[in-house]
Amino acid sequence: MARLLIIDDTENNRILLSRRFRPRGHDILLAEDAERGIALAREHRPQLILMDVGLPGMDGLQATRVLKSDPSTAGIFVIALTAHAMSGDREKAVAAGCDAYETKPIDFPALFAKVDQLLAQAPGPEGTGTRPS
Repeated sequence: MARLLIIDDTENNRILLSRRFRPRGHDILLAEDAERGIALAREHRPQLILMDVGLPGMDGLQATRVLKSDPSTAGIFVIALTAHAMSGDREKAVAAGCDAYETKPIDFPALFAKVDQLLAQAPGPEGTGTRPS
């Protein structure tokens, strides 16, 4: 299906997410912090990133801004994942460039639907190619 990058500082979260997405046919890349995630995104060009918002150092929203400001990674879909959902957080994630937002604990059917919806917009064999540049 698609290449996904999971950026989360909690190993158990990376394991859980990868174990749920690999059986759906996705190729999974893993990063434990924003800097490594940005490097992997630039090198491997995943179609979608599952981005933990609460990363140490550079947080997930700042990392998303970096990715969306780089022409080589701007087209990668980003879904923000957060355990600390507060009023206004969804709006902050969208303002940072995230394409979708999901709270933890993760509702996997809802997350799968968001991933499938975004990937259907991706250019190339995975999607319809309708995503604007």
